[in-house]
Amino acid sequence: MKDRILVTMGDPSGVGAEVTVKALAEVPVADRARHAVVGDMDTLRRAVSVCGVALDLVEADVDAPAPGALAVHHVPVADLPGRFGVLSDACGEASFRYIERAVALTAAGEAACIVTAPINKEALNSAGHHYDGHTGMLAHLTGSRSSWMLLASPTLNVLHVSTHVSLKDAIGRATPERVLETIRKGHAHLRRLGVEHPRIAVAGINPHCGENGLFGTEDDAQLRPAVDAARAEGIDVTGPISADTVYYRAHTGGFDLVIAQYHDQGHIPIKLIAFDTAVNVSLGLPIDRCSVDHGTAFDIAGTGRANHVNMLSALAYGRRLATNPR
Repeated sequence: MKDRILVTMGDPSGVGAEVTVKALAEVPVADRARHAVVGDMDTLRRAVSVCGVALDLVEADVDAPAPGALAVHHVPVADLPGRFGVLSDACGEASFRYIERAVALTAAGEAACIVTAPINKEALNSAGHHYDGHTGMLAHLTGSRSSWMLLASPTLNVLHVSTHVSLKDAIGRATPERVLETIRKGHAHLRRLGVEHPRIAVAGINPHCGENGLFGTEDDAQLRPAVDAARAEGIDVTGPISADTVYYRAHTGGFDLVIAQYHDQGHIPIKLIAFDTAVNVSLGLPIDRCSVDHGTAFDIAGTGRANHVNMLSALAYGRRLATNPR
């Protein structure tokens, strides 16, 4: 099924299995065959039990599963703890292998999009996989030169020039070339999803965009050249605009996308207005991937209390990507 959505289970000790089975139990039976999970069958069965959902799990290679059954690509990993809420190297290894399998299946044309449940970065790195998270890992696995993080919500979309680096390094990374390429990626993505003329705003780095050099020169030296170059290419882009107003303007309909210069500048407004519904989308990869925008929540894992609203939003965005091919 080339339009299949693959859901990676995330860290087996976290809430990924629970939010996955809860969300997919709400997918209409007629549509469930379009989805498959990559993960650990035993963990998923325990999640079904603690969440009290009616969901029949079957191995992905079953020829004629019962209607409404959910296919699982079981990836065996030794020494999983067998219980929720435990930080372990084995779970970090499992998180990596689930992503690795999903990328291979998608790259082979057996799926249209990957939707990822949360992983734990400490467990991932402890297992020897030294990435800053999903985005860097996916870039490596797909051989991509670079990648971008988009946070998408119903009223605000934010694309980041950089993410998991220090603020000092982030300012240095906001080069005219990187900012221009970020604008281009955002413009192309919105057009793919049906926004005919995307309106893009570029958030400034310094207070009031530097106030003509009074509070810094980075906005004039690094951002304005990128905005001018993008305009010359016919992109409707404005900026830099002071970050203390640009998100409100976008949220109230003035822009379709904001280019944020660093992690917190983009994450804080999104999490303020769309904490449960924002979706993390990777741009710049040869495959499509989106994700929930929350963590593994070890403190409540295994209780059945994890909120699956964000996973429902991620699945819906994944279906948008699958039905709007590149």
